[in-house]
Order: sequence, then structure tokens, then C-alpha cells
Amino acid sequence: MTRRAIIVVAASMMLASAACAADSQIWGGMIITNIPEYGKDQSRNLGPLFTYLQGNFFRSIFLGILLGIPAVFLCHYLVFGPKVFSHDGERIYVFTLFNRIIHLLAAVSFVILVPTGFMIVFGAYLGGGALVTYARHLHGIATIVFAVSVVPMFVFWFVEMLPAMDDIKWFFMLGGYLSRKKQEVPAGKFNGGQKVWFWLATIGGLVMIVTGGAMYLQDFGLGIAGGLGMSQIDLLRLAAIVHNLLAFAVVAFFFTHVYMSLFAIKGSINSIITGYKEEDEVKHLHSSYYRKLKQVRKA
Repeated sequence: MTRRAIIVVAASMMLASAACAADSQIWGGMIITNIPEYGKDQSRNLGPLFTYLQGNFFRSIFLGILLGIPAVFLCHYLVFGPKVFSHDGERIYVFTLFNRIIHLLAAVSFVILVPTGFMIVFGAYLGGGALVTYARHLHGIATIVFAVSVVPMFVFWFVEMLPAMDDIKWFFMLGGYLSRKKQEVPAGKFNGGQKVWFWLATIGGLVMIVTGGAMYLQDFGLGIAGGLGMSQIDLLRLAAIVHNLLAFAVVAFFFTHVYMSLFAIKGSINSIITGYKEEDEVKHLHSSYYRKLKQVRKA
């Protein structure tokens, strides 16, 4: 592992350790009580807004995403089918071992975070009790796993995820996914859709760690609430609203990422396991990146 990688992993572990230390206050029974900020002092009156959104929109939107996004992709698969690329050509090494390990950590965390998140949202329909409590704790543990992976993921892919002109062309073509024909799609190592998912998962994910921590710990940020000129309960309400709004987008894009990796592109999942992509796939779906690789080899 390179020196740079060691530094990044150390930073991630510090972030995760901080989360663990904060969690221990709850698990050790050291909840701070009788806090003035929980009352009406400095209240921003977010109660009615939170109650309205929670009671009328949040569950309905989550249900729509849970049922609607897979239904759309099922229709896409039935109409257009998967993209199939030749395995006869050269295999191109795209992802290093460290990339793959970090991605695996992030993938495992999301596989836990998404279903447990739905269990928390629909806890009342699951009967509440121990099942939802365990889901909540498992959600918190998976958050720590994600915290370990998100910093290295952001650092190592930051430059390659910056916007480029190819991204505009990619969005106009919708990545070529609304066509049965194989065609060369303008994209670098990562296409426009992958870049949107990256920024949402990393920056949005970090915000969700903070807002989720606030809701999980409840007494989180006692000084922050006063500094923002709001009561502690309103800080928690704001955290819940932001967390839910980001969750809509994150879950929708996560479903999209899973569909593209497992179904839309035949064998695509192998690249994040072995590190290699088939030349035919890179040539068509990442044409700009492919041409750049050819130019480097000629030089």
C-alpha cells in the first residue's frame, strides 16, 4: 500500500473512531437529560413542517422509490435487454486492488444501510419493537463502515470524477441505454451518471453521516444548536428533514447503480471484482478513455 493510501485510511479510521466514541455514550447509558435547548427557547418552529412532511410525504416517497425504480428498470430490461460485449479482445486493467477494497466496503455498507433504512421508515408497519431497534443499531454500525470507505473513495477518484464536456454529451444520449445497438458513447474512465452518483454518495453521504448521527445520538451538537440560533429539538428536526431528502436521491441512485452493474451491462460487476474491463466494453461505453489509452500506448 502506498504512503498516500496509508494516510487516507488513517484519516478514515479517525473519523470512524470518533463515530464509535460518540455512539458509546448512548450504548453506555450516558444520555444527557434535562437540556433547556429541547424546549421552546430559540425555537424555529420546525415542528409543524416536520410533522407535515413526515406524515404526508416521506413514507409515500420512499414507497414510490422502493416500488417504482425497480419497476422502471424491469421495463427497461424487457424492452432493451442487457448490453453484451465481446470477451475476445484485450482485458484492460481499470481498478487497483485498493480501489476494489474501498468499493467493497462502501458496497457492503450500502447493502445494509438501504434495507435497514427502509425498516426504520416503515417501522410502525413492522410492529416496531426489537426488530426495528436492531435495524436502527445495524444502520448505525453500517454507517461507521461507510465512514471508513468514503474518505479514501473521495480522495482517490476526485480528479477523475470532475465534470467534463463528455458528460453533457453522455446525458444527451442517456448513455446509449435507450438503444439496442452498441454505439460508442463519449465518456472518460467514469461516465456522467457515475459521476453524479459519486458526488451524491460522497458529499451527500458525509452530510447523511452527520445528520444521521444527530438523530441517533439525540444529544449530539448541544453547542451547535445554540450557535445556529435554534433549539436542540429543532436541530434534530432539521437533521431528519435533510437526512430524508438526501436519502430519496441516494436510494434511487443506489438502485440505478445496482441495476447497471448487475443487469444492464452483462458482466460489468466483474470489473470491480477483478479490476479488469473487457476492451469491447471500454471501447463502446468509455470511448474517450479508450482513445486516450491507445494514444498513451502508441507514445
